[in-house]
Amino acid sequence: MEKNATLETGAPPWTRSVSPCLAPLTEATDDFTALTGVPVDLSEALFLRARLAGVAALPGRVSAGGSCRLLATADGWAAVNLARPDDTAALPALLALLAAAPGTDLPTAARGVTAAQLAHHAQLLGIPAAAHASAGADRPPVRATRHGPRLPRPLTGLRVVDLSALWAGPLCARLLGLAGASVVKAESTTRPDGARSGPPGFYRLLHEGHESRVLDFTTPALADLVAEADVVIEASRPRALRRLGIHAERFLAARPGRVWVSITGYGRADDRVAFGDDAAVAAGLTGRDGTGRPVFLGDALADPVTGLFAARATARSLAAGGGELLCVSMTACAARLAGARAC
Repeated sequence: MEKNATLETGAPPWTRSVSPCLAPLTEATDDFTALTGVPVDLSEALFLRARLAGVAALPGRVSAGGSCRLLATADGWAAVNLARPDDTAALPALLALLAAAPGTDLPTAARGVTAAQLAHHAQLLGIPAAAHASAGADRPPVRATRHGPRLPRPLTGLRVVDLSALWAGPLCARLLGLAGASVVKAESTTRPDGARSGPPGFYRLLHEGHESRVLDFTTPALADLVAEADVVIEASRPRALRRLGIHAERFLAARPGRVWVSITGYGRADDRVAFGDDAAVAAGLTGRDGTGRPVFLGDALADPVTGLFAARATARSLAAGGGELLCVSMTACAARLAGARAC
């Protein structure tokens, strides 16, 4: 990642479309660079995956990855993201909850309910879904709470354990690694990082130079790995880690200066599932087509936006002494950009 910049004029159309929203993100990456000396190329951070996948056209109302759709509802628009096999398998149950007639497809069923109803029923089944511009504007991108003593330290030589997957958390870990931290990428033996199924060059870029550990997360090996860390990055529901004996608050209290980065869709107290495309829609980080209807601005845009905000927050916390739990909300991060201009 080379230089802090707004996105270049000759970039693909969707890159130019997001430029008017970038002021808060440029401020965040400039701050990260001032703290760490590591420059950030926003074009690479936001759009490299799409370029590696050969996606150049504007995504419209089907996401760049093809799994998320913007659907017209009785009162507006909602995103439904069938990103995993389990989501697709739950589609018949979703149609039943929507009281759709036999043989009705999801776009047709969506027009018979409100955006909030569609999102609610999908989320009941664990399907990532959100009404357009319905979340994130009421909270800051990062909320920090103190749970341990301070000890200001530079990133150089610190041990970062990355328990996250896909994009937001790994991007944060990559930037911390470039700033001098030693990063350990931890994956579950039963649930490998889904980014491995995407463009190989993208996964390599995020994890280049990091130590890789594949663990049975149900064994003490996970707790042992976390105990060694100065910084932990995760994107799990808090109760899921607690069931494994991993408590952010205890981690922070055990040694001065530690930082815990918790990336969630809507905040640690909200169990709704979110991925980058639907989180961006929830935040209103969308564009408009010629008829004024919403379209995706980029590829899972809330993911890299969140990773960049998380990296800045971590560098800031460490410089101030750490001891903090950083709650990083994907929808709040995306809403910060959406609020910078009527995108």
